Amino acid sequence: MRIFAAGIGTETNSFSPIPTGIDSFREYLWFEPGTHPAEAHFFTGPLVAARARAQREGHELIEGLHAFAAPAGPTTARAWAELRERLLEELAAALPVDVVLLSLHGAMIAEDCADCEGDLLAAVRARVGPKTIVAAELDPHCHLTEQMRANADLLVLYKEYPHTDTLERAHELVDLALRAASGAIRPVMAMADCRMLALFHTPREPVRGFVDRMKALEGRNGILSVSLAHGFPWGDVADCTAKVLVIADHDANRAQELAISLAREVRAMRGNTTEPVLGLEEGLARALKSPRRPIVIADTADNAGGGAPSDSTFMLERMLALGLEDVCLGPLWDPVAVRFCHLAGLGARLRLRVGGKVGPASGPPLDVEAEVIGLARGAVQRFGTGRTRLGDVAAIRIGGIEVLLNSIRTQAFDPALFTDHGISVHDKKLVVVKSMQHFYAGFKPLAAEVLWVNGPGALDQDFTRLSYRHLRRPIWPLDPPEVAFADAIGG
Repeated sequence: MRIFAAGIGTETNSFSPIPTGIDSFREYLWFEPGTHPAEAHFFTGPLVAARARAQREGHELIEGLHAFAAPAGPTTARAWAELRERLLEELAAALPVDVVLLSLHGAMIAEDCADCEGDLLAAVRARVGPKTIVAAELDPHCHLTEQMRANADLLVLYKEYPHTDTLERAHELVDLALRAASGAIRPVMAMADCRMLALFHTPREPVRGFVDRMKALEGRNGILSVSLAHGFPWGDVADCTAKVLVIADHDANRAQELAISLAREVRAMRGNTTEPVLGLEEGLARALKSPRRPIVIADTADNAGGGAPSDSTFMLERMLALGLEDVCLGPLWDPVAVRFCHLAGLGARLRLRVGGKVGPASGPPLDVEAEVIGLARGAVQRFGTGRTRLGDVAAIRIGGIEVLLNSIRTQAFDPALFTDHGISVHDKKLVVVKSMQHFYAGFKPLAAEVLWVNGPGALDQDFTRLSYRHLRRPIWPLDPPEVAFADAIGG
């Protein structure tokens, strides 16, 4: 078979002040056709899975561009047009193909397009016709739309949050796509809308049990795949709601019935799908009372993985005011401060202005006396099977607090974020990570306790405080359950 694989994506926070341009993609992840390394990146599992099947079974694989940007504000119209046309041109040159495999996110919004993935899938379908299998892997923090469902044969979402199963789901997607192309299966997809804005932490109950149930349903009674789309509540579009997606073999009624049944279960979990979230003062007070160490604190409102600047100073300012020691924090995005530290050199002591540069959600810049304790160029950190770029980094000590500064905006994934640059973590009283949930797999094994803090920032978890303009109402928790769930669950 002839397989075409390509990918475009980002996660758009409609409330983020950071624009997403073409250089945002080039900086974060950009692989020209045939240049992707053997190791899967976080967003490029379908390509790597397709390579393995092509090598094993003799399929012809045509590789297209893979370009992803770090989460931020809407993608510029010019960047979206360039990326969209580039992928479609590469696809046209590859035709005819039996399978199109796309690595997407599912929550990409451009200045002139509220549903980038749906628009792209429709354009792909128009070019390849009805017989070619069009399949895509999506992040669960996606906005599942009818345009996406109608123009794809297969949509498979990661099941875990943290997203530790991206490559596993990619192999499933490729397997289903090849089976569909050979005629062994006839996939049909059905969606059910939960009418909820929520986050779903999969390591905890009841979400853990729900994910395990989804897995157990697959491969039985004609059910090929089951996914929970968490939605991305900071994407101000009509469809940023949680939905259940079911793929069945030839039986649309079976798929719809199961999707509706599972969506009812999701509704019943409302209010109990995440760990408790504390305010900044409450979180620090609880951590400082504990005799154990280290306590890991997630500064969730400044999570770059959701489009926040990652240069917020609210947490650091408060810890400095309290005179805390044996504390580390990172990553704090500040390319200017990183450059100054590199100019000063390892061991230097300098007056430095850190953080607070993007906007009001970043807090005030802090003027500090800093000691440079670590420097590196082109640093990376590991997440799952792949690596993400930190850019140039500088580790600094401000009194009793050690801070990891970075030049490419990203969230905390792994303790090596600190330890690779001279900051120990196991002996700290507090380890503060700018992340919402993806830190958990890496930091949970070393933590005496993990606390989630929703301080000031661009990723406020109180959705009632967000100024939505396009979200379709009613929806929980903006509306009471009896209103939000008044209508029967449908697609």
